[in-house]
Amino acid sequence: MTTSTTSESSASTPLLDLQGLVVAVRRRRRLWGAMAVLGLVGGAAVAVLLPPAPAAETKVLVAHQEDQPNDPGTLIRTDAQLLGTTRIADRALKALKSSEKPEDFMRDYRGTGLTNNVLQIDVTADTDAEAVARAKALADAFVADHAQRIRDIANANAQGLLDQQARMQAELADVNKAIGGRTPDTDPKDSASIESLFAQRAELTSRISDFGERAEEARIGAPQLIAATQIVDAPRAVRHSLPKALVTDGVVGLVLGLFLGLALAAVGVVVADRPVLRRDIAANLGASVIAELPRRSGRLWQRKRTRLARERLTTTLARTARGAAEPLSLLELGCARGTTAIALGLARALGEDGPVTVVDGLPGTQLSGRRPKPGDPTVVGGEKAASVSPQDQRIGVGSVAPGTAWTDLQYLGTRTVLVVRAGHGSAAWLHTVARQLADQRIPVIGVVLIDPDPRDRTDGTLWDGLANALRGRSEPPTWQSGGGTSHAVKAVGEERRLTERQPIRAARVPDNDQEVR
Repeated sequence: MTTSTTSESSASTPLLDLQGLVVAVRRRRRLWGAMAVLGLVGGAAVAVLLPPAPAAETKVLVAHQEDQPNDPGTLIRTDAQLLGTTRIADRALKALKSSEKPEDFMRDYRGTGLTNNVLQIDVTADTDAEAVARAKALADAFVADHAQRIRDIANANAQGLLDQQARMQAELADVNKAIGGRTPDTDPKDSASIESLFAQRAELTSRISDFGERAEEARIGAPQLIAATQIVDAPRAVRHSLPKALVTDGVVGLVLGLFLGLALAAVGVVVADRPVLRRDIAANLGASVIAELPRRSGRLWQRKRTRLARERLTTTLARTARGAAEPLSLLELGCARGTTAIALGLARALGEDGPVTVVDGLPGTQLSGRRPKPGDPTVVGGEKAASVSPQDQRIGVGSVAPGTAWTDLQYLGTRTVLVVRAGHGSAAWLHTVARQLADQRIPVIGVVLIDPDPRDRTDGTLWDGLANALRGRSEPPTWQSGGGTSHAVKAVGEERRLTERQPIRAARVPDNDQEVR
C-alpha cells in the first residue's frame, strides 16, 4: 500500500513546477538585476571606448533589362553579390591607385539592396575622406562594370540576329538564282514551282528585314539601360552620434544582460532545487507552516505589521510551551539572527511565569556571548545545559544546518519548532532534517518561515500529517483506563497509530527516486 501511495504521489508531481520556478527566479532579482545593470554599463562602455570606424555611403540606381513589376528583389541581390567580387574591387583599387589586395578591400565594404533598383554601398576606412573616396571609386567601378555587361549582352544579341540575317540572305540568293529568268509562260508545268519560289523569296525578304530591325533595337536599348544606371546619392561620410550610440548600445547590453541573468537564475534554481513555496517546504519537512516573518524589519509602513506578526508568534509559542512539561527548542536553517530574536522574545514572555533559561546550541557564541540587555533572560552555552535548574523553564536554540550533531538536539528540547529561511536549503536537505529529527524522536510542532515570497498563495498545512501543527493536540492521545479498555488494546492502538503515521510521511517525501518499501 505504501508503494502504491508513493507511485501515485510521484505521478501527480509535475516534472517542472513553473510556479516555484517563477517565484524562485523572482527572489533572485539581485542576480539578474545586477546582470542587466552590468550589460547596460558594458554597452555604454563599448559605445565610448570602441567608437565605430569612419564610414561613407552612396546609392546607385541600377537598371535591368529583365526588370519586372513583380520581381522579389533577385536582381538587386545579384548586383549586391557582384559588388563583392574581386573584379570590381580590383577596378576600384586601380582607380584609387592603391596597392591593397582586393580580398582585403572586400572586407571593408558591402552592398545592400534597398529596393528592386536601388543599391546602397557602405564603406569603412581610416578617415572620412578616404571612406568617401573609396565609396566613389566603388560606385564608379560598379556602374562601369554594369554598363560593360549591358553592352556585351546587347552586342551578343545583335550579333546573333545579324548572323541569322546573313544566313537568310544566303538562302534568298539561292532562291533568286533558282528563279533565274524563267516566267510562267515559258513552261506551263513549272508555273506552280515558280510561284512557290516567289512566295519563299517574299518570306525570306520579310524575315531578313525583321532580323535587321531586331538587331538595331538591341543596340538601341543598351544605351538607355546604361544611361539609367547612375549614382543618385553622392558619396558622403556617415556621421555617428555619441548619445545615440550610448542609448542604442546601452539598451542592447541591458536586454542581453537581463536575458543572461534570467537564464542563469532559472538554471541555478533548477539545479539547486531549493524550495521557496510554503507547500513545498511543508511537504519536505513533514510539518505545517505556522507563521511567516520577513527577514528584515522592512520599510517604515511595514514595521508595524512585522511587529504584530512577531507578537502573535510569541504568544502562540508561549501558549504551547506553558501547556507542556517537555522543553521546547527552536532549530534554525539559514536564519540564526531571526531565530535568536524569536527565542529571546519567547523567553521574555515566559519570564512572567517564572525563571527561564535559554540554552545556546548555535555554532559560535552569537547568543550566549552577546551583551545582555535589561530584562533579558539567562543565556547559557550548550555545554552548561546540564547545570540548568530543573525548576527553570528551558528553551533551546540550535541549528540544523549541514554539519549538525544530530544526537545533541535532544538536549536542547524534546519538541521543536523549525525556523527556516525560504530558498535556503535544498529539498534533499530538508528531507534529511525531517528524517533525522524523526530518528531522534523529536516531533516538529511546526515551521516558522522566514523571508517568504509575498505573492505565495500556496497552502503550507499538511492535513494528512501529524496533528500537532498548533491546531490540534501537541501530545499523543492518552488512553483512559476506564470503560474496560485493556492494556493490550492500548498497545494495539498505539502500534496502529505509529504504523498509520509513518507511511504517510515517507510517501510524501521519498528519500530518493526509488520506491519506498
